[in-house]
Amino acid sequence: MKIEIALDGQNHQVELARVGGRLRCAIDGVPLEADAVQIAPGIYSILIDGESLEVRVELDGGALRLTVADREWRAKIRDPREWRRNRGSAAEAQGRQQVSAPMPGKIVRVLVKTGDSVEAKQGLFVVEAMKMQNEIRSPKSGKVERLLVTEGQTVNAGEALAIIV
Repeated sequence: MKIEIALDGQNHQVELARVGGRLRCAIDGVPLEADAVQIAPGIYSILIDGESLEVRVELDGGALRLTVADREWRAKIRDPREWRRNRGSAAEAQGRQQVSAPMPGKIVRVLVKTGDSVEAKQGLFVVEAMKMQNEIRSPKSGKVERLLVTEGQTVNAGEALAIIV
């Protein structure tokens, strides 16, 4: 599962997967393994690199308040799947659109060529991140004006991949 977390106003890309009872995640592309157990409603015991943390999670308006020892953070979580679901009924993007990498990874397939006509939500690229392949889709119907990456190229989150007009 991929989510975006704004922690005290700073955005972070988080990928989560459960592998053999352990939580495997990457925060902004940096891998991290952890064990997490809910010990009471809203209280979690998390073991990261041999360090045990007790995290209290409370709803605070539309956000979460996270407390670890005497430190407190405010977090807002945005699930890209929810964003896509809500966006589905909206009109497609207009004008020239830059397609960007949503996460760091490697371009394993380029599905279009410069000059190709594409439909909204048509696959343009396949990006591999943490051994998972993710399809990057067109934000609008139009024409591929320019491809900015090639197969095998490593990309950073937010890096421009193509221009659609």
